[in-house]
Amino acid sequence: MARDTGRAYQQLFRHGFRRLDAERAHHLGFAAVRAAGPVLRWRRPVGTPVEALGLRFPHPLGLAAGFDKNGVGIDALGALGFGHVESGTVTGQAQPGNPRPRLFRLVEDHAVVNRMGFNNEGAAAVAARLAARGRPAGAPVLGINIGKTKVVPEDDEAAVLADYGVSARLLAPHADYLVVNVSSPNTTGLRSLQAVERLEPLLEHVRATADAAAARHVPLLVKIAPDLADEDVVDVAAMARRIGLDGLIATNTTIARDGLRSAPAEVERIGAGGLSGRPLTHRATEVLRLVRAEVGADLVLIGVGGITTPEEARERLAAGATLVQGYTAFIYEGPGWPRRVAAGLA
Repeated sequence: MARDTGRAYQQLFRHGFRRLDAERAHHLGFAAVRAAGPVLRWRRPVGTPVEALGLRFPHPLGLAAGFDKNGVGIDALGALGFGHVESGTVTGQAQPGNPRPRLFRLVEDHAVVNRMGFNNEGAAAVAARLAARGRPAGAPVLGINIGKTKVVPEDDEAAVLADYGVSARLLAPHADYLVVNVSSPNTTGLRSLQAVERLEPLLEHVRATADAAAARHVPLLVKIAPDLADEDVVDVAAMARRIGLDGLIATNTTIARDGLRSAPAEVERIGAGGLSGRPLTHRATEVLRLVRAEVGADLVLIGVGGITTPEEARERLAAGATLVQGYTAFIYEGPGWPRRVAAGLA
């Protein structure tokens, strides 16, 4: 049945979604997922539970940030089979993101390029939506990914701390875990915050703000870029271990374009943005191994980037991940993908 669903989706993608603007196709597909959510909720979750971050995950596979930026379809996505859903990236202020078009497919590479620019409704609106949702029985574990508002100057440390603090204060009460995103390539200057001397005070501030707002410890992770030099990856991992961070996510999208199968002219036409999908598999796994070697068993690691099959998910777990996430494969493989991977891992 799952294979039949997968084949049907491949036909729909080839003859329908592939011909649409990628962002329009995303909105149409996500609307269909939300509409189907109530029908799917009776289905029992598949997979082997994982204890991590003081939480119980139904299985290791989750949906990476970027798909549900505003927390509008968390439970429908859980009904499809994701054990955890990471909403966001949410910023302190609402913002429209970068001009369209800003989302592109590289079908030959099973990849996506995005330069969305953290388009979202802002922390206050998302927090209000999550408060109205509550915590439904059987809901997936909810992570919330927070980032810097574009108009906040990256070189104004106080302003950056205040901006992330707004999101942490408003969203932490509704989150099972929080993620600080300093690694998207689509907000000018954001990646400079990955430097340890800037990242450490930011993480300490977000953690203190989140725990105070939620009146409990909210597990905090940081998401890092695959484009960091190996020594910088190790430095960030060592800092995370030193300050007692709960975990790291390896990795975000890449600005590299090495080894692509797609025509160079197509890649050039698409232009700048973060690349995700199969071309990221090798480097994301390398970064994960570097981080695990540095932190030992002390931190939870979430592996993301180029995971399509259950075998690739198992390889990422074997490389040191506690949990794994996908996004691009979900676009290419369809709504049956999360259950297929979760069942394969079980």
